[in-house]
Amino acid sequence: MSNQPYEGYDENYDPYAQQPHQPQQAQAQAWPGHQQAYDDPQAAQQYTQQWQGQTWDTQVQQTRPAASDLAYFPPQNYQEAARSYDPYAQAQPPRPDVPETQAPPAASAGDGYGPPSLAGNARITDAQRARLEGRSPIIEPGMQPAGLTAVLALLLSVTAQIGSYALVVPLVILQAVTAAGWFRLNGMWPARQGIALAFAGALVADVALLAAGRENGPAAILGTLGVWVLLSLVMQLRSHADPDTRITGLMATVASAALAIVAAGHLAADPDAVTVGAAAVAVAILARALPLPTVASVVVSLLAAAGAGIAVGGMTGMGAKGALLGAGAAVCALIGHRVASYDYPSRFVHFTAGVALPLTAAAPVVYVLGRALV
Repeated sequence: MSNQPYEGYDENYDPYAQQPHQPQQAQAQAWPGHQQAYDDPQAAQQYTQQWQGQTWDTQVQQTRPAASDLAYFPPQNYQEAARSYDPYAQAQPPRPDVPETQAPPAASAGDGYGPPSLAGNARITDAQRARLEGRSPIIEPGMQPAGLTAVLALLLSVTAQIGSYALVVPLVILQAVTAAGWFRLNGMWPARQGIALAFAGALVADVALLAAGRENGPAAILGTLGVWVLLSLVMQLRSHADPDTRITGLMATVASAALAIVAAGHLAADPDAVTVGAAAVAVAILARALPLPTVASVVVSLLAAAGAGIAVGGMTGMGAKGALLGAGAAVCALIGHRVASYDYPSRFVHFTAGVALPLTAAAPVVYVLGRALV
C-alpha cells in the first residue's frame, strides 16, 4: 500500500471520540463528490471503497498477488491431505498407470482386501483398480470358507442318515447363509426385506416337503418357488425406488429365493444320495482351496470327489455308483465356488456365499442322480 497520507487525513482524529453534529454541507465539503453520490447512483459506485493505496475493492478486480505475498502460504497438495486424513491408508508413490483424477488407492492387506474407510474420503475399490491395471477381478474364498463348507457338508451327510427332521437343522443354516450371501454378492446391502423373503420361502419349502414327503418333493419345491416369485414381484411394485433399482432388486430377490428354495432338494433327495453328495462336495472344496494352479486344482478336486463318492458309497450301499454322484456334485459345487469368487467380493461374501453356494448348487444334481442311481 502507499505510504503517502490521504488527503484530508488528520493524525489526531479519533474515530471513537464524540464528534459534534456537523451540518450536511460541511460533510459534503470534507468528502469531495460525496453529495453528488447521493444524487447519482453511478457516481456513488465510482466513489465506493476506493482508496489511494493497494487494497480491496467492492468491484471485481482481476489481480494476481505478489510473489512476496505467496511466500507466506505453504504449497497445497490436496491429494496428500486426503490420503493423510485416512488413518488406515499408507502413503504410496503415484502410479503412472492410474489417472491422477482417481483417488489414491486403498492400502491392501495380505489377503487381498482393502481396509474399511471410516473417514468418508473418496477412494477407488480393489475391483476398479484391478480393471484399470488390466487384472482379473477374481478372489477365491480361500481355505477358511472351504473349511466351513466342509463342516456344513459333513453335517448334512451325517444327519441325512439320522432322519429328515435332523437334516432340517443344517439345511436351514445353509438356506439362511445362501439368501444373505447372494444379496451381498450382487452389491445390495442392506436388503433385509429381500433376505427375509427369500429365507421365508426356504422355510415354507422345508415345511411343505416334510408334510408331503420325499415322493412329492418336486411339486413342493416348484410350488413354493412359483408363489415366492409372485411375492417378489408384489414387493418390488410397492417399492418407491427408481425403475433401475426396482429391476435390480427384483432380480436379486428372485434369484436369492430360488437358490434358497432349491437348496431344499437335499431334503427331497434319497438319504444315501445326500450322504454321498455332501461328502464329495466337502472333499472337492477343500481340494480346490489348495495352493495349486487353477486347472490342476479343478482336476484334483474332481478326482478327490469321485474317490470320496466311491468310499462313502461303499458304506451306504451305493457302491461304485457313488463315484458318478460325487463327480456330478463336485462339478456343481465348483460352479458355485466360482460364482462366489467373481468381481472382488468382500470377506462377508466369502463367508456366506462362498460357504453356501457350493452345497446349494449341488442340491439338484444330488436329487436327480440320487433317484437315478439308488
